[in-house]
Amino acid sequence: MPTVKQGLEQKLQQKLSPLQIQTIKLIEMPVQALEQHVREVLNDNPVIDDTPASGGDSDEPRDLSISEVEDRENSGGSLEENYNSYSDDDDPTPYYNRSVNNWGKDERPEYNTFSVKQSFTQSLQEQLGYRNLTEHQRSVANFIIGSLDDDGYLRRDIESLVDDLAFRAGITTNADEVEAMLKIIQQFEPSGVGARDLRECLLIQLEDKKQTPAVANAVRILRDGFNEFKGRQFPKLMNRFHLDADQLKAVLDEIKKLNPSPGGQIDDSYADQAQQIVPDFRLDYENGELILSMPRFSIPELRINRRYAEIMENGKYSTDRSQKDAATFVGQKIAAAKWFIEALRQRQNTLESTMRAIIEYQHDYFIDGDESSLKPMVLKDIAERTGFDISTISRVVNSKWIETHFGVFPLKYFFSEGLENSEGEEVSTREIKKVLRDLVDNEDKHNPLTDDDLVDALTAKGYKVARRTIAKYRAQLDIPKARLRREL
Repeated sequence: MPTVKQGLEQKLQQKLSPLQIQTIKLIEMPVQALEQHVREVLNDNPVIDDTPASGGDSDEPRDLSISEVEDRENSGGSLEENYNSYSDDDDPTPYYNRSVNNWGKDERPEYNTFSVKQSFTQSLQEQLGYRNLTEHQRSVANFIIGSLDDDGYLRRDIESLVDDLAFRAGITTNADEVEAMLKIIQQFEPSGVGARDLRECLLIQLEDKKQTPAVANAVRILRDGFNEFKGRQFPKLMNRFHLDADQLKAVLDEIKKLNPSPGGQIDDSYADQAQQIVPDFRLDYENGELILSMPRFSIPELRINRRYAEIMENGKYSTDRSQKDAATFVGQKIAAAKWFIEALRQRQNTLESTMRAIIEYQHDYFIDGDESSLKPMVLKDIAERTGFDISTISRVVNSKWIETHFGVFPLKYFFSEGLENSEGEEVSTREIKKVLRDLVDNEDKHNPLTDDDLVDALTAKGYKVARRTIAKYRAQLDIPKARLRREL
């Protein structure tokens, strides 16, 4: 008979409670999404009354707050006695702080709402609506718009689009129709949208301009000498197109005015979402003091509808099964309301603690908004100051904005890594990038600075940066190589 071995094994498992899960979800929400979510919760929970408590002169018994319901459950007194013995005059809390609808009828007009740029896709679809097209053509054009990259380019070939339209959208079409719809889209703003490569993008924009000699020469060069243009082979361009130095300079000036990334003119970070942002925080600077507030949203004091409170009270000692079930239902809904309001409170505390830690860390910057005052700061720095997990700080920072006396910023803006300068002090990479940008902006365009030159220039200013770091920062700032920055 085989031997059976028995033993004990101890495992440590960490599971998030429902309250923690709910709090995490609320923390991730920006304020507009939070307010919408609160309304949905109130609509789904019938025991909550979102009307203000009745005044002291009213003959109608008023609704109860959750804490009052708990007190009455614990005291054992009858509901009617408790109602009669309690008037609004005894409560020092203003009625608007006891109402679940704590933002009132207006959308907090004292707190600014800031517009963000219209989404790229929506802008194109709006322009498409003004075209006289059949429903079939409009469907094809909409599919093409949805296939554009964020920078406004179409990097799919026409035949692939025809296949995708058939298999993914159930739309039968052909290459000629797709090409025709693409040509219509290429007439939209911003100019250059729908191009399949940089050359086509620039040519579309030149065709929209007044046809001066410089523009005409630019079209010729891009159409027939694009490789030489990309390589900045100016002598070859002048010989091939019979241009003198002034004429070529006029061509380059025209091309410089063009936008190589037309989709970048429109912020699509809120595509298919609200076209406005509402900051979660406001920071004022008064009498030498930074004052943080969160005026857009305040934690409501939930109130229980009197009728449901009576159902719960009557069902406590009832022998009737239906009354007991009704009381259980009301109790569950009250418990859900309590959990939700606690999650809201924890969200409020987490956001406020995180923002105060950021302000304290970047105090000098928040005084006047001088970017050079931004210190290197990563999520771990704020996590250590608040005691929260790095993942919690990340959730707070994501999609949250603050209104300051010098502008409106996403919280992500204040985070950056750091490098040591020649004195051993840590400086923000944002500061180094700003110096790098200034060096390039002020360089001699006839003899632009190479990456090695930029390393030397930054070293002379006290910044220890490797050549590969310069190349990385240059790419992040969309600064071309020195060869491509050279002007005639």
